[in-house]
Amino acid sequence: MARVYAGVLGFLAAAVTLARGVFAGSGLEGTATDALLAMAALAAVGAVVGQIAETTVDESVRWRLEKQLAEADLLAAPSDSDPKA
Repeated sequence: MARVYAGVLGFLAAAVTLARGVFAGSGLEGTATDALLAMAALAAVGAVVGQIAETTVDESVRWRLEKQLAEADLLAAPSDSDPKA
């Protein structure tokens, strides 16, 4: 997930920076340099945000699974007061 976020945000930053350069009539070298810097910066931010999102989702799924397994364990285990056991 981190790689996807990094790729999307990096591409978006480069595209917006290049579009800004075209509309402003800026030179190619300056605009390309700005686009590369923006891409690198937002790709790093995207990687961090993606890693946080992935960790959050993994922990949530793990917690729910452990809860469901614990409930299933309680239902499957015979109780001490059950006369049939």
